[in-house]
Amino acid sequence: MNEILDLLNKGKAENRLKALADIIVKEKNPPERSDLFANNHIHTFYSFSPYSPTAAVYFARAASLKTAGIMDHDSIAGAREFIKAGEIADVATTVGLECRVSVAGTPLEGRRINNPDQKSVAYMALHGVPHGQIEKLQLHFAPLRERRNARNRKMTENINSIIRSFGISIDFDKDVLPISKYNEGGSVTERHLIAAVCKKILSSFGTEQTVDFIENEMKIPLSEKQRSRLSDSGNPYIEYDLLGVLKAQFVERIYVPATDECMHISELSALAKETGALLCYAYLGDVGDSVTGDKKNQKFEDDYLDILFDTLQEQGIDALTYMPSRNTKEQLLRIQKMCRERGITEISGEDINSPRQSFICGQLTQPQFRHLIDATWSLIERERRLSE
Repeated sequence: MNEILDLLNKGKAENRLKALADIIVKEKNPPERSDLFANNHIHTFYSFSPYSPTAAVYFARAASLKTAGIMDHDSIAGAREFIKAGEIADVATTVGLECRVSVAGTPLEGRRINNPDQKSVAYMALHGVPHGQIEKLQLHFAPLRERRNARNRKMTENINSIIRSFGISIDFDKDVLPISKYNEGGSVTERHLIAAVCKKILSSFGTEQTVDFIENEMKIPLSEKQRSRLSDSGNPYIEYDLLGVLKAQFVERIYVPATDECMHISELSALAKETGALLCYAYLGDVGDSVTGDKKNQKFEDDYLDILFDTLQEQGIDALTYMPSRNTKEQLLRIQKMCRERGITEISGEDINSPRQSFICGQLTQPQFRHLIDATWSLIERERRLSE
């Protein structure tokens, strides 16, 4: 896997696409693919992920997917490569992006919605972007990425105010930007900041002392599973495992609220209508045991779903995306019932940004979720139709 991943992540998009074509031509046993699964929420290294758009398509196909959907933060820079990779690999694709919006002045103001870091700010997803609108959206989000970086620099200062006393620090230009695709139209997220911190911790303390440093110096409690993974010198995913710990427990210490980088929800709704993209609310639901290990136990929107749905529909938003593996059966049955009663489109996707995560959501084999596969093909057909 690592050899193929390195090859498909290397160089420019045209090099990666050629490498993909070469790999597929030489395959002796192409992977079997299934009609039981779909994933419309795969991040690439244009926001934060181990995968280039080309690699994302390859590994989605290797996992048996017939379809794949790109979903980066504040950027759709990887969409053209993703579409072309899908054509090469015979994987039906759908493209989009996600962003944060302000809900100021709506009944959601002052509430913790689906954003662990900030009240009155919600994550929304633009799905099924018509291909003729890709560059327009990328240009629209360019100044928002710039404003986000101003906030990223402030958070870098906050990080250093804490870790400098331990003899380590990070530099935004030297340590953070190089691990992003910002110069190619990607975005820099909190994950990039934390990833830079992880690299410094591991290079300074090694696996022998990292657990002790995290627990006794940074005062972050670890589970037995986390302690075991972070102590394993042969763990190929140790940086991602450490990132998951710090994302859940450290970001709140250094977080700077997002303000002018966030469109208002009404602005994003208008932009979706203008471009033909399908605007979806990303349901999170109250979190118990986080599947990905990067969210602590916390309450979100489950206590006021009627208000949430009323507000979304008042804003012209009639679609919702969710990840079946992240919620309880009770949460999902409730959400599905409300969507059916209100005529809201349901879209599914597993938030892929770590090599430990599977591209496959096992829950989709259950009859309760079969309609999500049909919804994916409908989304792909809609995108194709509007792209003609």
